[in-house]
Amino acid sequence: MTKKYVIQVQSLSEPLRLDFVLSQNEMFKSRSQVQNIIKKNQVYIDGKAVKSSYLVKNDDIISVELSEEFDVLIQPEKTDLDIRYEDDDILVVNKPKNMLTHPTTKETTGTLVNALLYKYGYEGLSDINGVMRPGIVHRLDRNTSGLLMVAKNNNAHEFLANQIKNKTAKRNYLAVVCGNFTQQTGTIDAPIARNPQKPEKFAVIQGGKPSVTHYKVLENFNGYSFVELELETGRTHQIRVHLSHIGHPVINDSLYNGQKFKVKTQEQVLQAYKLKFAALKNNDIIEIEIERDDDVKKVLKYLRSINK
Repeated sequence: MTKKYVIQVQSLSEPLRLDFVLSQNEMFKSRSQVQNIIKKNQVYIDGKAVKSSYLVKNDDIISVELSEEFDVLIQPEKTDLDIRYEDDDILVVNKPKNMLTHPTTKETTGTLVNALLYKYGYEGLSDINGVMRPGIVHRLDRNTSGLLMVAKNNNAHEFLANQIKNKTAKRNYLAVVCGNFTQQTGTIDAPIARNPQKPEKFAVIQGGKPSVTHYKVLENFNGYSFVELELETGRTHQIRVHLSHIGHPVINDSLYNGQKFKVKTQEQVLQAYKLKFAALKNNDIIEIEIERDDDVKKVLKYLRSINK
C-alpha cells in the first residue's frame, strides 16, 4: 500500500536538482534515500516520472508515492492552543516559545502540528506541505513566539501562500537587538543560504535565495535598540541572520552571535506580533496584533529602568 504526498515548490532562486530539493524536506532522512525513491519511479512532476538530475523550478508540483515503510506517523497531542482568529478555512495561532512549528525526523512530539492534529485531524488541515507539516503555510523558529497562519484546506493554503508570495500578506515582528542604528528605518536586502561550514545555521551568501527585511527603530537605549521588522520574504532564520549580518544580532540569540544579556530569556528576544491577510471566502482584510510576550516585556522594563 502506498500514500501520495504533494510538494509545491516555491521561492527557489534558481533551478535545482530534484534529489537535492527533496533531500531538504523533513520527510526524508538523506539524499541517498531520495535518489533510491526516484530510481524506483516513485516521484512525478506533471504526471511523469523524472530522474534525480531533473532541474526543479518554482511552481513545479512534485508528487511522491511512498510505501508504508517510509510513512512517518505524527501523533496527535492534547495541548492548549492560543487561537487568535478562526473561520472555516483559516486559523491564526499564537505559538509559544520552546515549541517547534512542525516535527522533524529527529523530533516528532511536542510541536504545534501535534497539537493541531489533536484538534483538527489530518482531514481538517491542508496537505500541500506533506505529512510532516499539515496546515503549515509558514513557520516560526522554536524560540520565536507569535502569530502563525494555518490552512484548514488546500484552497486556503494556496490562497495564503500566494498572498505571501505576492507580498500582500504582512508579517511584523518585534525584537530587542544589540547596538544602535545610524538610520532609524531601513531595508536589509541580502541573499540567504545554508551555512556550508555549519549546516544547522544559515548565512548571507552570494547566490543564496533573495531575502528582504525592513526595519524601524521604535526605541533607543544605551547600546541596544527595540525594533519592528517586516518580512518581504520568508527564509529560514531570516530576521536573525539579517540582523546579525549588519552587526545588530538579537540579544540572547546564541546561534547568531547575540550578546548574552543580563536579563535571562528563552533564547532570542523576537516575537511575531502582527499579521495582515485576506480571508478566503469574502476577501475581507484580517488584521491581528497581540500583546508583547514576557521576554520582550521584561527586557524592555530592565532597559528603561537603567536608561532613565
